[in-house]
Amino acid sequence: MIELDALDRKILALLQADCRLTLGEVAEKVGLSVSPCHRRIKRMEESGVILRYAAMVDQRKVGLPVSVFISIKLERQKEEDLERFARAIGLWQEVVECYLMTGPRDYLLRVVVADLVAYEQFIKQKLTRLDGVSSIESSFALDQVKFAVSLPL
Repeated sequence: MIELDALDRKILALLQADCRLTLGEVAEKVGLSVSPCHRRIKRMEESGVILRYAAMVDQRKVGLPVSVFISIKLERQKEEDLERFARAIGLWQEVVECYLMTGPRDYLLRVVVADLVAYEQFIKQKLTRLDGVSSIESSFALDQVKFAVSLPL
């Protein structure tokens, strides 16, 4: 784990809010010259603190208004079964989040689709065809109350 000081955290907060800021703008806002600011950002990129830079897209405006949370129970929890499931899920674009869980279910997925027909196709053509899936429970999100992409620093 990399040690982050107050300036690193301030840089991260700025980049999380708007990763299109120029290096000069970030440096100015945190009170550094460009070179030391660049070194800090580079160190955080190389150490994996900064994973990547991305554009956040409104799922409704691109025709994917339905969010479904799916709890998955596998027949077995052996390492090879978990790895096979994770590999398959990694290939499916509809799955935007996937977590290995504790408790009565093995995985929790968030899937985004255009409508119920698309969700039915996802279930029938992908999820139910995956070996080792014991049960599937779906919950449809009615509204998104909070969505954050920034971590609390």
